Amino acid sequence: MSQPAQVIARPNVRVVLFGLMIAMMLAMLDNMIVSTALPRIVLEFGQAGHFTWVFTAYVLGTTVSTPIWGKLGDLYGRKAVFLISVVIFLIGSALCGMSGSSLFGGVDNGMLELIAFRAVQGLGAGGLMVGVMAIIGDLVPPRERGRYQGMIAGIMAIAMVAGPLVGGFITDHLSWRWAFYVNLPLGGAALLVLATTMRLPKYRTEHKIDWLGAALLSVGITAIVLVTTWGGKEYDWVSPQILGLSALGVAALVAFGFVERRAAEPILPLKLFANRNFALISVIGFLLGFGMFGAMSFLPLYQQTVQGASATNSGLLLLPLMFGMLVVSLVVGRTITKTGRYRIFPIVGGVVMTVGMGLLTRLDLGTSKTESSLYMIVLGVGMGFLMQTSMLIAQNSVEQKDLGAASGAATFFRSIGGSFGVSLAGAIFAARLASSPAGAAFGGSRGGEGGAMDLDKLKQLTGPMREAVLGTLSDAISHVFFWAVFFVVAVPVLAWFIKEVPLRSTNDGPPAGASPDDAAEAALGKAPVA
Repeated sequence: MSQPAQVIARPNVRVVLFGLMIAMMLAMLDNMIVSTALPRIVLEFGQAGHFTWVFTAYVLGTTVSTPIWGKLGDLYGRKAVFLISVVIFLIGSALCGMSGSSLFGGVDNGMLELIAFRAVQGLGAGGLMVGVMAIIGDLVPPRERGRYQGMIAGIMAIAMVAGPLVGGFITDHLSWRWAFYVNLPLGGAALLVLATTMRLPKYRTEHKIDWLGAALLSVGITAIVLVTTWGGKEYDWVSPQILGLSALGVAALVAFGFVERRAAEPILPLKLFANRNFALISVIGFLLGFGMFGAMSFLPLYQQTVQGASATNSGLLLLPLMFGMLVVSLVVGRTITKTGRYRIFPIVGGVVMTVGMGLLTRLDLGTSKTESSLYMIVLGVGMGFLMQTSMLIAQNSVEQKDLGAASGAATFFRSIGGSFGVSLAGAIFAARLASSPAGAAFGGSRGGEGGAMDLDKLKQLTGPMREAVLGTLSDAISHVFFWAVFFVVAVPVLAWFIKEVPLRSTNDGPPAGASPDDAAEAALGKAPVA
């Protein structure tokens, strides 16, 4: 039987939202800033062959921990769990900044230390991303939630553009270590605001952690992320390493499914997928991540090679995409709050995103920056219709007691979609590049974001050879977007089958299994708080 806690008034949502926005900004900015600082890190530590692990460790930590953080918030209360994730992220940031310092024995093991500490940082970041969405779900009823989640989507868009700019400034004027230290004052401010102002509804229930399920899910996700990270880059797709990891991932996830069916408190309740809306929006989230991160990987490559932009300026050239996503996310959020209607938005978003991806297939040597900007605006508008609408539908499809698990699952599928999108796009790009004599001579047969290309060598080329290589590059990049169309076109088709379940105008209804006392408090418009 649940025991109601102290009852107090609803918190100032806007004050709490300020702290949540800082936390989300930290999680989204980090990889963008670090990518700009990485050349300086490699210059200091050496071991360039391991530099991709700086990103892989972070992605692994984030993706593996996301569903687990969501479930822990359901079991133990979201405030404490979220604050712990912030602390872990800040500890990881501080340790990353101290990597290779005299405190840890010098630069000899600096790269390995940085990789290990990035994994710690990623574990915390997983809790930040799912925690923000779940906390908004606790504070704000579904009918009003779109407006606030639209603001979070705006923060994500700003972070994607600001990251390279901030990273470039820090690297040029301070030290690469401040790419990590900058998180400390911002994270400390978020921690202070949230610890002192956030009061969340909580129902204290008996709980038991599904450790076996968590372990199997972690093994399965780790194997999948490594397959998408290494496949076609470190190892051939049919190599024993990739095939073995694939088999391990499938086996672990199948075993996870059996364990979850019998667990008293499953990490990812499989019953959620019996809900049509939740199942559909999970697949849509995967496809959204697939298209979004694939595009975000290759648009800067096109801008830096074919259009001749610098790394910093290529971030600025993404502003049209982010502007479209930001404006539409805010408008859609407010419209949902006003009308209570949401089904039309993922349908329209899927159609517009498909059109935008189709327009990007037209990129070539003669495409002006104005023309490519217009294409990116269309793609960004499509993403704006989908970004937080998908999270809102996932949360509205479950009971309040499963809100954290649902938020974690939605974030997880988008992240996994992004991993697959970048990997498959890299393989398509590399194959197309290698099929051309100019591309084979300049690049390599292996993929990734740009394969084995030497951008310094590109700058040295002149005349017809340069034109031939740039033509091959633009063709390979447009080919990536051509294949992406076949994936994102499924989004509006799937969205058509979403059922418009009315959005609740209150979160006062207690979760299933709550006591009569809790129900009485809910009827009075009050809720137990953590």
